[in-house]
Amino acid sequence: MDNLIYILFICTVAPLVLMLMLLKKRAKLTVGYMLIGIFVSLFVSELNTLLLSLFDGDMLYVTTTITPVTEEIVKAIPVLVFALLFTDDREKLMTIAFAAGIGFAMFENMVILVQNIESVTLGWAVIRGFSTALMHGVCTAAVGYGMSFIRKRRKLFYSGTFALLVMASIYHGIFNMLVQSDYKYFGFVLPAATYIPILLQMYGRNKVKTQKSK
Repeated sequence: MDNLIYILFICTVAPLVLMLMLLKKRAKLTVGYMLIGIFVSLFVSELNTLLLSLFDGDMLYVTTTITPVTEEIVKAIPVLVFALLFTDDREKLMTIAFAAGIGFAMFENMVILVQNIESVTLGWAVIRGFSTALMHGVCTAAVGYGMSFIRKRRKLFYSGTFALLVMASIYHGIFNMLVQSDYKYFGFVLPAATYIPILLQMYGRNKVKTQKSK
């Protein structure tokens, strides 16, 4: 079915949009950016199909050198816009950026599932859910985190934004290269090895803030 991806898109987005109307403040912002990530993923899925055809179907080359750049730039745009127009609050930027990355990964997983429905396994689902999806969230969250530092520094803004996008693209490219190599298990654990220390640091910081407020 040619329109299956768009059917999945509508079935995923419609309930979230309806729920969005009932949410307030931070929850609405988080779910809203998850929706933006899904929209971006639909756009990128079409773009990646075009890029793959331009490079004669060379999946390894495209997924390690081209799509990491295009995906990280497109994912970062909504986060950059929010940072420029509204706030440089670090926690808020990291939250919406991570939500956008996870929303992107959710729909990307659906697209790949549809395209490879006969070959996917439970193991594939676990890896895509806990490794690849986390990689997308971490990359976009890193851009959001960095934007909290450079937003008000004009001398650093352009070069800093470029550096953040390069960093995210390189991390993404390394992950894609590892998971398609003999060292794929290192690739599978890379996002978790990045995410867990950040999570522990944030937990510790929030704990200190709570104790000080008492």
